[in-house]
Amino acid sequence: MNGHGEEAQTGFEMGVVVPRRVVKEGDESCDCVEVLVHEIRKVGLIIDRVLGFQEEFIKLAAPLETLGRAAAELQLKKRTHIGMDLPFEWDEAEAFVRQPDGSLFSWFERFHCYRHIIYGIVNKGKSVLTLRSDSKEFDWESGESLLRKLELEGIVKEVFPLHDEIKRKQLLRSWAFNFWDVTRQPIDEIYSYFGMKVATYFVFLGMYTRWILFPAVFGLVLQLVDFGSMQLLALPTFFISLISWAVLFFQFWKRKNSALLARWQMSCPVGAEPGYKILEMEWSSFQSPVECIKKWGSDKTIVKEVFQREEWFGRLMRFRNDAIIILSIICLQLPFELAYAHLYEVIKSDLMKFGLTVAYLLAIQYFNRIGGKISVNLIKHENNESTEYRADSLVYKVFGLYFMQSYFGVFYHALLHRNFLTLRRVLIQRLIMSEVLENLIENSLPFLKYSYKKYRAIRKKRKREKGASTGKTQFISRVEKEYLKPAYSASIGEELEDGLFDDFLELALQFGMIMMFACAFPPAFAFAALNNIAEIRTDALKLLVMFKRPIPRAAATIGAWHNIFQSDLS
Repeated sequence: MNGHGEEAQTGFEMGVVVPRRVVKEGDESCDCVEVLVHEIRKVGLIIDRVLGFQEEFIKLAAPLETLGRAAAELQLKKRTHIGMDLPFEWDEAEAFVRQPDGSLFSWFERFHCYRHIIYGIVNKGKSVLTLRSDSKEFDWESGESLLRKLELEGIVKEVFPLHDEIKRKQLLRSWAFNFWDVTRQPIDEIYSYFGMKVATYFVFLGMYTRWILFPAVFGLVLQLVDFGSMQLLALPTFFISLISWAVLFFQFWKRKNSALLARWQMSCPVGAEPGYKILEMEWSSFQSPVECIKKWGSDKTIVKEVFQREEWFGRLMRFRNDAIIILSIICLQLPFELAYAHLYEVIKSDLMKFGLTVAYLLAIQYFNRIGGKISVNLIKHENNESTEYRADSLVYKVFGLYFMQSYFGVFYHALLHRNFLTLRRVLIQRLIMSEVLENLIENSLPFLKYSYKKYRAIRKKRKREKGASTGKTQFISRVEKEYLKPAYSASIGEELEDGLFDDFLELALQFGMIMMFACAFPPAFAFAALNNIAEIRTDALKLLVMFKRPIPRAAATIGAWHNIFQSDLS
């Protein structure tokens, strides 16, 4: 290390995708991509250009000093050795606490420094510059961001984070393929590589899986052992122990979450609402309070009136949208669920019941997608303060759809027909079939999408070369393979949420199912424990192999999902 704590080069961490083209001699000064590359080099980034089948990939890496200067411009607040959070200054870098892996900046901070650097490239001259791309010409206005201009013109197709091959392979060995450690995970390494939100999910999943082993063993004993005259006391004891177990679990999770906040240098309470500030910026949009003051003025009375008006208007819009979702569930989804539950009760053949359940689970996926799209459109008209608020609003609305889908049929058999054997059969089918089906879909779809994109790229290259190439066509570089992989996005409302939405949703539905109906089928906890043990490794493999590297999100808690888990308990 040097005086500023220079750390080892982490490799290329960002990629910019532009069309592959041929630049004539003498046109380099006006070619938009060549101008972009020149400007990126001027701000201190390291560039590696890679030609793909149809696109060109510009890989970016940043020396620590470049990131430090960007962090100072952003006024990122970091923890110092004396325990205070102060705006980062590059000249005083040694005064700031390092990350658990020894690096000066977290992946979340580095990512936003990269974006600040590349999107901060503007035309500093007073005159308009004319740029070309093949036969297309456009003007780069004074003060305009070059990268955003190229995105609007369709020249820059995508800007995405790249996997670090060394760290990715280390995580594959110590995490995804490390089946012997059951629930143990390298949490600090996950945090350093994927960021806080993903790491928090895996901490929660691992802790939940460890805690669920106790009721899983209790349920199996209750199912396999005949207690004789004490059998009537066994189920109430099991139920009371479950309630105590769940309450203790959430209390210990809060303690664990607080420990993570301290370890990862976060300075906000566990119960803080989403949209709170980190590094003196809004977590999701990096908008400082100073910008709000500039927008509304410095008069405290005006600011207060505007804030109150906006707050009440936002609440009114959220109430209206929630009412629309609730009425839609009652008027549209409820009859559909009643029809399925009634048919399941009157059909006598087990094979036909199995087929009906499979058809129902497939059909309901499309129904939920439609409901999710409606929810996203409604949320766009809400006056939410940040992306995290909008994401939480989506969670509450969409979970209502899934709650009706997952639990109504079970309540129908439990309360209306009071058929205990049918209830058990439905629980087994829901727990096993739905979880197996969801795991197959979430792990196979990304691979199929990637394979299809890869096939199309190879086919177009062969057509362009008119069969000139012989033998098996190979990709030139790994960056092109990463580009063809799907993004880690939510199945519903991908504009607001990433793939953690589906992972948390699966856990919340499972938790509600086993808590509400465990007394009817005590081994349900054992099925859930086995599923979660496998889920840890499959989710790790999915993130490391099947998807692009996710965009890091700064979230210190599991957000709205904590309230949903507790509502399942109550």
